[in-house]
Amino acid sequence: MGTMRNDDHEGSVRPTGWRLPLGVIIGAGLVSALLTNAFYGSLPILPWTMIPTLALLALGEGIAAYHTRRRIRRVPGTEPIEALAAARLVALAKASVLLASLAIGIFGGFALTLLDRLHAPAASGDALTAAGTLAAGAFLLAAALFLEYACRVPDDEDSDPSRPV
Repeated sequence: MGTMRNDDHEGSVRPTGWRLPLGVIIGAGLVSALLTNAFYGSLPILPWTMIPTLALLALGEGIAAYHTRRRIRRVPGTEPIEALAAARLVALAKASVLLASLAIGIFGGFALTLLDRLHAPAASGDALTAAGTLAAGAFLLAAALFLEYACRVPDDEDSDPSRPV
């Protein structure tokens, strides 16, 4: 058994890297493109309701990230955040990264498959819905990564409350 290095924290949550979201996006996109290409005629029309749902979730997470970052950095006029609340926000952010990556992949693959079928009215409507959902998913991915970043405890030199955030 080796010794634990100082930068190893057993049981700690690691920041989300770029490999997991990218892998989910590519995998979901390929599966979605293959299934859409094979079964598009028998699929129901895409619901547009996923667009505002993802966009509102992204907006909420973005607002939470802004306020959480200020509270963790102890900006004057804010109350410190409880550790359990920050942990819950990190869990939400990590789950949202996966949801957003799935949405980007699934609806991106769907939209790419429909590019050669845009002459049909149903296909053009589905392509617009898929593109809008992809955009809302990208917005959610950005907000979730920002929320995860906002929950990090700053280094000692970054924790000066008089420094602008």
